[in-house]
Amino acid sequence: MAQKKEQKNKEEKTPKVKVEKTKVKEKVAEIKIPVRLEEIYKKEIIPALIKKFNYKSIMEAPRLSKIVLNMGVGAAVADSKVLDEAVKSIETISGQKSSIRTAKKAISNFKLREGMKIGTMVTLRRDKMYEFLDRLINVALPRVRDFRGLSDKSFDGRGNYTIGIKEHIIFPEIDIDKVTKVLGMDITFVSTAKTDAEAFELLLAFGVPFAKKEVKSA
Repeated sequence: MAQKKEQKNKEEKTPKVKVEKTKVKEKVAEIKIPVRLEEIYKKEIIPALIKKFNYKSIMEAPRLSKIVLNMGVGAAVADSKVLDEAVKSIETISGQKSSIRTAKKAISNFKLREGMKIGTMVTLRRDKMYEFLDRLINVALPRVRDFRGLSDKSFDGRGNYTIGIKEHIIFPEIDIDKVTKVLGMDITFVSTAKTDAEAFELLLAFGVPFAKKEVKSA
């Protein structure tokens, strides 16, 4: 009986306003705002791929599983501040905390020791992956100087495609006035496609601006 009285007293002391705000926050968290490219993939890209490659099931249609952003910072060997800037930049671009990459082998010619911090990377999945792809296609790539489209020679034969960005300042999230060193980065699209042709059609359907098609069908 004493425990029940204590619980009632605690409930009475807890302001109803706070309880109501908590419930509202929980309901808002449950609401998922649909990501534009994800909706396009489900409604338009999947049917188009099924028709083109004659898949028997929706599950056979290739999909993007993740996007990996990688910044190799060789200058960090001489100046650790460069790596700090790279970490800050890649986290600003991706909106996600990055991980530090270390050297696996020691190379005396480059004054590189095993375990030395030489890069940073981020792996994007689900909503953040689609949001980044949308920004990359429609905002960042058009800001590349003399941009004439991406080459399709960087497929690895297993459904993955990698592009190299020379200047990370093409992303509008980066404040150019605060940049002390322009950095490059690699962006890898990892998909479930079994062939280069399937991966090419998947990325093309998303709107990835390829210069011209050179990938041969299997």
